[in-house]
Amino acid sequence: MYFFICLSLQAYARFSGAPMKINVIDNSWKAPRGNLPLLILDGTVISQPAKILNFLRKRAYNADYELSAKEGADTLAYIALLEEKIYPAMLYTFWVEADNYYNVTKPWFASRIPFPLSWYLPRKMSGEAFNRILLTKGGPPLYSLTEVEAQIYRDAKECLNLLSTRLGTTPFFFGNTPTTLDAFVFGFLAPLYKAPLPKVQLQDHLKLLPNLCRFCDDILNCYFRLNLSVTSPASQDTVDANLQKLTQLVNKESNLIEKMDDNLRKSPQHPPRKLTTLKLSATGEGNSSPNRLSP
Repeated sequence: MYFFICLSLQAYARFSGAPMKINVIDNSWKAPRGNLPLLILDGTVISQPAKILNFLRKRAYNADYELSAKEGADTLAYIALLEEKIYPAMLYTFWVEADNYYNVTKPWFASRIPFPLSWYLPRKMSGEAFNRILLTKGGPPLYSLTEVEAQIYRDAKECLNLLSTRLGTTPFFFGNTPTTLDAFVFGFLAPLYKAPLPKVQLQDHLKLLPNLCRFCDDILNCYFRLNLSVTSPASQDTVDANLQKLTQLVNKESNLIEKMDDNLRKSPQHPPRKLTTLKLSATGEGNSSPNRLSP
C-alpha cells in the first residue's frame, strides 16, 4: 500500500536534486522501524513522509522555494484532497478488486518477497486495505460494499477532473517547475496510468484526461529515464514471457496453499490417541518391568 508514497518521495528527491540512494527490501519488517518509506542518513532514521520532506528542505533540497504563501496553502489542500479522494480508490483498485489483485498486485509483490512471506504478506496487506476502506468510507448511508465501491470511484473521478482542470496546459501545477504537489500527484497517478490492470474503470477515466497522462509521461521521461534500461524488442519479449511465467507460478503456489488450508479446516478433528503401554519380560528373569513404547 505504501508504494504510492514511496514513489511520491522519490519524485520529490529527483525534483529537488537530493542525492538519494534507493534501497529495495523484501518486506517492511526489515525496516529499522517496521514501516515504509524511511530515510536514513548517518545513523539518523526518519520514517514519516512529512518528516522526510522537512528533513530534505532543511538541507536546502526544497522543490517549493519559489512558491508563494498562497501556493503553499494550495499544495496542502490538494494533497489532502488526494488522500481523501484518490487514495481510497487506489487501495480498492489494486488491493480489493479481485481481478486486479490476483493478476497484478499479488504476483507483483510476491515476486519480490521470499516464501512463505510471499504467500502471507500480500494477503495481509489486502485485508488491511479492505478494513481501511470500510472504516473510512463504510458508514451510513453506505451499507454494502457495492455502494462503497460506487462512491469511492465517483469521488476519485471528480478529483481527477479537478486535477485536470487545475493543471490545464502548463507542464506542472505551478508553472514550469515541479513541486511537492507534482510529486504527490505523480506518485498516485503513475501506477494507475501504467499498470496492466484487468479491471480498468478508474484507469480508463484517467486516460480520458490527456493532460494528466502527458504529465505522468513527462515526469517519467525527464526524471526517471536513468532507471530505464534500453532493451531490444526480442529481449523485452523474453522479459514479458518470464514475468508471465512467474505470475502463473505464484498464483498456482498460492492456490495450492489455500486449498491445503481449506482441507485442513474441513478435516475431522480427533482427540489425541494415548500411547499403548506394554509389559515386556526379559528371558530368564523372574520379574518384568513396564516399558512405555515411544513412537
